[in-house]
Amino acid sequence: MRQEAYCAGVCVWGLEAKFQCVRGVVDTQVGYAGGTTKDPTYRQVCQETTGHAETVKIVFEPEVISFQQLLELFFSYHDPTTCCSQGLDFGSQYRSMVFYTTAEEKEIIEQVIAFLEVSGVFERPVVTQVEMLERFYPAEEYHQNYYRKHGVSLC
Repeated sequence: MRQEAYCAGVCVWGLEAKFQCVRGVVDTQVGYAGGTTKDPTYRQVCQETTGHAETVKIVFEPEVISFQQLLELFFSYHDPTTCCSQGLDFGSQYRSMVFYTTAEEKEIIEQVIAFLEVSGVFERPVVTQVEMLERFYPAEEYHQNYYRKHGVSLC
């Protein structure tokens, strides 16, 4: 049975493209989560008035790759020690977040973050927010599979 994971923390185009290369990931969708505005638009999210973060929905086969392994990849794909910025991207929509839908997922997320904190992988504390997924809003069609549509592969 397929499962879903929801991660935010960097430009969703690149994050989506990286997860599309992962064995066991069968689908991805970019969108918005973590805010209060219903059916937000990209423009609204960029204006930082919705509370949403740019988020990738990752559909995966847990018999091929585990939720924990996806999280480990996520933390290697971005800098979880910076608040509201990744590279040249600045704003609350770029904050590092992981959403959970079950108590088990929350526990796994907290364990991975705790391990990162004591492992010395990062020189600064991990600031990734952990929240229950209330609702995921798919982004506009032109954001979906953006790198593939423009001939860019990160695989």
